[in-house]
Amino acid sequence: MIQKLFKTLNKVGINGFLLGIFLAIFLGYLLPELGSNESSIPWKPIINVGIGLVFFFYGVKLDPVKLKEGLVNWKLHVLIQSATYIIFPGLILLLLSALPFIKEEFKLGITYLSVLPSTVSASVVMVSIAGGNLPGAIFNASISSLIGVVLTPAWMGLLNDSGEISMEFLPTLGELSLKVLLPVFLGVLAHQWLYPKIASHIGKIKYLDQSVIMIIVFTSFAQSFSEEVFAPFKIGTLVEIALIMLGVFFLIWGIIFVLTRLLKFSRDDQITALFCGSKKSLVQGVVIGKVIFPDPAVLALAILPLMLYHIQQLIAGSIIASSMGNKSKKI
Repeated sequence: MIQKLFKTLNKVGINGFLLGIFLAIFLGYLLPELGSNESSIPWKPIINVGIGLVFFFYGVKLDPVKLKEGLVNWKLHVLIQSATYIIFPGLILLLLSALPFIKEEFKLGITYLSVLPSTVSASVVMVSIAGGNLPGAIFNASISSLIGVVLTPAWMGLLNDSGEISMEFLPTLGELSLKVLLPVFLGVLAHQWLYPKIASHIGKIKYLDQSVIMIIVFTSFAQSFSEEVFAPFKIGTLVEIALIMLGVFFLIWGIIFVLTRLLKFSRDDQITALFCGSKKSLVQGVVIGKVIFPDPAVLALAILPLMLYHIQQLIAGSIIASSMGNKSKKI
């Protein structure tokens, strides 16, 4: 059982990538001057080129024909996207109002987490393990990432009206379109002739994604440590935020479960809705956050709740997926 769990955890992302994230944070603590704004290394252009390549290859992997075919199951799509961009943010806004003890410094990051798109790889892998509707998972996870380029900054723009953050929606959308949508569009255009050539190596592209994310995490936390942003916080505060994130995961899971029952979803569609609707993308969160929060120190604070949620959604999700998968085999 333990060995099987470790294999499942490895499949959904609890592996060298997470260790790399922790290493990047640790290096940021040890060598803040190397990754800070004062560093002689041109981190900004390196990161911008990396982001462009990440989303170009993401576009290359998208099959326009399969995406078009996936439009049929509209009820499933509406629930997943509503859970991702309406129910999840609404739940977080209610929780932040009901839990006044959460420190102001983390409220922005928790809110930012709530408006992010679903993660692609973990959602698809977990749906596959649990025995759900795999084409539906691929469609929704992919579409969610594209929708997030518009809806995530739009949500944060609404917060800007309340004075919580300083950002302008249109310039932010324009920058994200240039850095994210344009590379994706070019990748989709190149899909037909490029994908067959790189299909056998497609799994290795994840190392590019992971390297870019680790560089962004390193530079963000290096700047934060150089400015002593985390100095006022104790370990107990991080444990508190981690427990809140775990509670949020099970709350959104419970809400989606009830809705799938009310809507009389099939078991396959229910599994897909549960996993895709409850996931949040660390990759998209870090990349979009780099645009929305140009100050690396603010970005580090903003993505901290996301990283804690990401770890727990993988652990809890993989355990649930394994359990569901075993039940599917018995049916």
